[in-house]
Amino acid sequence: MENKTIFLNTFGSTPVNKVIDFLVVHEEFDYPMKDIAKSARVGYATLKLFWEKLEKAGIVIMTRTVGNAKMYKLNADSKAVQKLKEFYWETARLQTGDILAREMKVVS
Repeated sequence: MENKTIFLNTFGSTPVNKVIDFLVVHEEFDYPMKDIAKSARVGYATLKLFWEKLEKAGIVIMTRTVGNAKMYKLNADSKAVQKLKEFYWETARLQTGDILAREMKVVS
């Protein structure tokens, strides 16, 4: 059974959501596309289908080149990304509170 984050449980495990989920949780680092695909559990060919849209929208940016690999991360300067991260973490906080409240009722 695959462990899913609260975000993916709430909004679905679509390839785009999986990539966004991975990049938000691991925002402090940059990664090559192949590692993003593998870590997000999305096929590399699938990632390539929508990656250009994420770049054009300013959601992800290339940070540097290591050898032949281009490294990417979320664009922290983007207002859209800032709001997306707020939404992501607020969703996680609210859902966690709901889960804890339900578990407390079961224990009581």
